[in-house]
Amino acid sequence: MRLMTVGRPGRVVRKIILNGTGLLVFAVAVFPVFWMASTAFKPNTEIFSTTPKPLPLDPTLEHFDFVLNGRIAEVSFWEYFRNSALLAVVTVLVSSLLALTAATAVARFRFRFRTTFLIMLIVVQMVPLEALVIPLFLDLKSLNLLNSLGGLALVYIGFAVPFAIWMLRGFVAAVPRELEEAAAIDGAGPVRTFFTVLLPLVAPGLVATSIFSFITAWNEFIFAYTFLNDQDKYTLPIMLQFFFGRSGNAWGPIMAASTLLTIPVIAFFLLVQRRMVSGLTAGAVKG
Repeated sequence: MRLMTVGRPGRVVRKIILNGTGLLVFAVAVFPVFWMASTAFKPNTEIFSTTPKPLPLDPTLEHFDFVLNGRIAEVSFWEYFRNSALLAVVTVLVSSLLALTAATAVARFRFRFRTTFLIMLIVVQMVPLEALVIPLFLDLKSLNLLNSLGGLALVYIGFAVPFAIWMLRGFVAAVPRELEEAAAIDGAGPVRTFFTVLLPLVAPGLVATSIFSFITAWNEFIFAYTFLNDQDKYTLPIMLQFFFGRSGNAWGPIMAASTLLTIPVIAFFLLVQRRMVSGLTAGAVKG
């Protein structure tokens, strides 16, 4: 009893230190986002003030109104938004489908060069994306896919699939084969077993990879700026560069547009995070 009493203060102190460290890391990570959103509501006099304040003293929506209702480089905000949303949705759906089928094959079947294939998935992630700009530019040009959202979507899907396969392989391998065998005994075919048994159990991994794919397509700038020529096909990250100029930077609209650019990512995560958490217990096998 005495040992337990003596040990409890140590556990309390350790818990306090761990919680304090976690809060500190959270504050450091969130502060730039907080400052961005706060600056978006500040008038120009407060943005360029020599004594910056964390919160706007006289909040305004003029920067959001300029971004949402104005025409940036003769194109409205909603056209940029439509292009980014279309690319993100296509990337998530296609990469998730391809990665899930490939991960199932890798985790469930034995074939030649299986290990080599898995190693190549890791090697692909080590290649700097900037080194692929010129080769991909030439490939898309030869396929007549330059200056098209379809060609850009193919590039994003190609980047998202290897990472998604590697992640989903672990989720598929963790599903007991006995569940699939039981479904087969009950008369379920391969397709029905895949959709009714395997798919619900790997849903957490599918959600995690979809978040990565969404962020990859939503925030990408270099390839979109290189492969697209028409302004009406530009995405939201490209739109931001129009606020930077030789005469100065429009920090109010920059922060407002950045805040609007961040909202869909947060909304997408909140939309799927419940499925991610609930799915973690979906694979329990009842005895």
